[in-house]
Amino acid sequence: MHWYGTDFNAAHAGFARQLAMASGADVGLFDDSFEDFARRRDLPEFDFIALHGVWSWISDRNRALIVDFVRRRLKAGGVLYVSYNALPGWGAFSPVRHLMVEHANRAGTEGRGTAARIDDAIRFAEKLLATDPEYARRNPQVLERFEVLLKEDRRYLAHEYFNRDWVPMHFDTVARWLEPAAVRYACSAAVNDHVDFLNLTGRQRTLLGEIGDAGFRESVRDFIINRAFRRDYWIREARTLSESERAEALRRERVISVVPRLELPLKVRAALALNKAGPGEAVYAPILERLADRKAVSLGELEQAVMHKGISLMQVLDAVMLFASCDLIVAAQDEGATAGARPRTNKLNAHLIEQARLSGDIGDLASPVTGGGVRVERPEQLFLAALRQGATQPDDWVRAASKVIAAGGVVEEPAVDLAKRARTFAEQTLPTLRALAIA
Repeated sequence: MHWYGTDFNAAHAGFARQLAMASGADVGLFDDSFEDFARRRDLPEFDFIALHGVWSWISDRNRALIVDFVRRRLKAGGVLYVSYNALPGWGAFSPVRHLMVEHANRAGTEGRGTAARIDDAIRFAEKLLATDPEYARRNPQVLERFEVLLKEDRRYLAHEYFNRDWVPMHFDTVARWLEPAAVRYACSAAVNDHVDFLNLTGRQRTLLGEIGDAGFRESVRDFIINRAFRRDYWIREARTLSESERAEALRRERVISVVPRLELPLKVRAALALNKAGPGEAVYAPILERLADRKAVSLGELEQAVMHKGISLMQVLDAVMLFASCDLIVAAQDEGATAGARPRTNKLNAHLIEQARLSGDIGDLASPVTGGGVRVERPEQLFLAALRQGATQPDDWVRAASKVIAAGGVVEEPAVDLAKRARTFAEQTLPTLRALAIA
């Protein structure tokens, strides 16, 4: 594949180019405005167009430019991914965000930097909410969201809350915006949205099942769960598969474990037992056992492995979606795609691990097996750096990592904790990273 991307923030685009150069990936990265990017004559028609963290934070004019770009550039059968702040979930917090932005932009703040103005605005909101205002009493979730906000990085807050444009939307509003692009809603891109037996009560599932209109059903579902963020797939001229075509396509899909221990969380097991819905232990336990070898496996292979227990392909699918929603497994590429990607992921990971000596800004490494990122925090990246230099024992990794961290002048965690992490890394994390072709 050949990827193109643009970001109006030149620093972001420059950083992306740096990573692309380190990996040797063939990508076209620009810091064009949406208007300038749409005018480019060196762009092809696209199989995929994605905008993440964009739609809610731009002007109506830029939204119209994007819709027109999709209309002109997305191929028939092409997929559009859009994420956005959604209603009704953001409805209660919007007035608090409004007050913070007004405080940050009030007269007299011009000489202060963005971070300082954001800090002042947050402190003001904190004082305001501490007075027990009637609005907060009637909307208790406001206090919960504000507590989460206090823990966020200021760079994230600047984008999320203090952008000039900030427009949460109902699903139907987004659908009307996208009508000129001739795309049709396909499904949520968030796996846990497809695990209804965990997210919805029986009465709620029944009600949604009675709604024939897909768009209205999404709006009702958002109301039921008070959704605040959506990730959606839309398709241009989709072709509906027959049942047999769908089954064969599903059988070809591959998955792989991304955690050291394949075990459903206790609260999920309890919910399955309580709701008496979804795959029971008799279904999910043998599938988990088959996935435990840390190798990529197709759904068809899983079906064959558990067929003698009377487990069908659709039950395998339900179980796999459940595991994915719990972040136990992810989709895996075929061997050809994995082999083709590995030289670039090796180069990129070498670059990122080297950068971990300087900071912990990037907490992910690239897997050619999954085609995506895998969470690997700085201490574990430093362990990998020591391993690459020939150190084979956890104690050696700890000494090497401690030297790097101490050289930075910041003690991130006690040595005893670092030693514990090294043992866990050796016993659990490293075998998983090797299975994912990261280590």
